[in-house]
Amino acid sequence: MISRAEYARRRRELMDLMGNNSIAILPSASEAVRSRDTNFNFRQDSDFQYLTGFPEPESVVVLLPGREHGEYVIFCREKDPMMETWHGRRYGPKGAKKQFGCNDAFPIEDIDDILPGLMEGRERIYYEFGNHPDFDNHIMGWVNTLRAQVKKGATPPGEIIDLSHILHDMRLIKSKAEIKVMQKAAEISANAHIAAMQICKPGMNELRIESELKYQFANQGARWEAYSSIVASGENACILHYVENNAEMQDGDLLLIDAGAELDGYAADISRTFPVNGQFSAEQREAYEWVLKANVKAIREAKPGNPWSAPHDAAVKELTRGLIKMGILHGKLEDLIEQEAYKPFYMHKTGHWLGLDVHDVGDYLQDREPRILEEGMVLTIEPGLYFAPNTKGLDEKWWGIGIRIEDDIVITTKGNKVLTKSVPKDPDEIEALMAKAS
Repeated sequence: MISRAEYARRRRELMDLMGNNSIAILPSASEAVRSRDTNFNFRQDSDFQYLTGFPEPESVVVLLPGREHGEYVIFCREKDPMMETWHGRRYGPKGAKKQFGCNDAFPIEDIDDILPGLMEGRERIYYEFGNHPDFDNHIMGWVNTLRAQVKKGATPPGEIIDLSHILHDMRLIKSKAEIKVMQKAAEISANAHIAAMQICKPGMNELRIESELKYQFANQGARWEAYSSIVASGENACILHYVENNAEMQDGDLLLIDAGAELDGYAADISRTFPVNGQFSAEQREAYEWVLKANVKAIREAKPGNPWSAPHDAAVKELTRGLIKMGILHGKLEDLIEQEAYKPFYMHKTGHWLGLDVHDVGDYLQDREPRILEEGMVLTIEPGLYFAPNTKGLDEKWWGIGIRIEDDIVITTKGNKVLTKSVPKDPDEIEALMAKAS
């Protein structure tokens, strides 16, 4: 769990970066209709979550550096016994102050009357346009209301600055508390992947594996998936974001699982590939071992001072070398890399930032150059090879083999720590685990 003190520290850091005479405004996520009069399960906006931990929709947080009567204000739904009987408990303004430490809390219905007064006299508004189109119109409406009152002495803000620029840079560097939560999410996810290896059998449906993953997540305290799980057997593994998860798994096929739990809002993201029947074929093992080599070498390059691109470059080099050794590509290694000849078989990057979003925020480039890795960054390392059936010029013995090996990495002072190391990825260890379970 993230403590109230941690949330307060984040708000303080953000307000220090904003400076006095500014105001930051962040709306919560909205509930989304699933069908007719039912909604999807609510998930809070990640920026809103990062600064408040407040779990309700129809809320707005306002930060006012230097405000005499308190810098942290929340607008939220009022207590309503009838609505709470139907839809669950609410904190209400009093509960928001008591449980979440805001200095002031007001009913969301009063925002039109109160927020323009909080904006008045502030030189800059920090706000992220585009994420909440309806709320964008409210922002401009309040600004225009103040502009219309200039002759009466009102002082409207003169500048609107994109809040995401500074807030997402903050989110990119994880605190010790965040890393602790992410380690736990990784452990829960790792246990689920191990359980999936242990129950997998030919003839079983992919959905059975998906259900096992969800059960293991929830049983260990992580109710939600961080994203829709990918459970892809055989040639389905050559579809990068396959989520149908409804095919019968065949003897002799590989199974690629890309799945992670969400814990306290933080994502894990693990991929493992293993044989449905517990034994790699010669071709499967050969391709797998090259992906594993790429995974290991990319992880070695994930260290402070290296550019963000270093793990990807290492993975591409090893995968291209493997494609040559397997007789799939022909030519000099350096030439093939320059020509991107590997791309029909490895078409994605080797990783992404990880945090409150599974593809977390933070720039990958600075001044048009790959960002330098720093202590506290968390990223995935996920090389793969995909040999789709009917690929022109590809020997049929490779058809239908899709492999990805993905780990979650935190950059440390001297290198990195692999948060997901407890899931087997050595082919002999995988076969031994599956044999023991059968």
